[in-house]
Amino acid sequence: QVQLVESGGGLVQAGDSLRLSCLASGRTFSTYRMGWFRQAPGKEREFVGSIAWKSGDLNYADTVKGRFTISRDNAKNTVYLQMNSLKVEDTAVYYCAARTSPVISTYTYWGQGTQVTVSS
Repeated sequence: QVQLVESGGGLVQAGDSLRLSCLASGRTFSTYRMGWFRQAPGKEREFVGSIAWKSGDLNYADTVKGRFTISRDNAKNTVYLQMNSLKVEDTAVYYCAARTSPVISTYTYWGQGTQVTVSS
């Protein structure tokens, strides 16, 4: 089991920056990849980006590429999502998730989410 706890959400204005954190505990050695997802009201959950736990390999959704940056601190078992140039449409509940298999793409473990609200 891997437990995930997000923090850092809040209310900001368009153009501002915000950094989310995701603290992992439990069987973190089994983690292959950590992902960030978001879900806006009335919309389906969407992929934001992910980072390989060991190699640091990154990928991002086109909607956030160039504005959002994912990083990790393995010593602290923490993954970060740095969000710059925030837009109103970035408003959503943001979730971090852990994937344990390099073959199966399913994210098995999820945090409770943190709300990000961007006002105009």
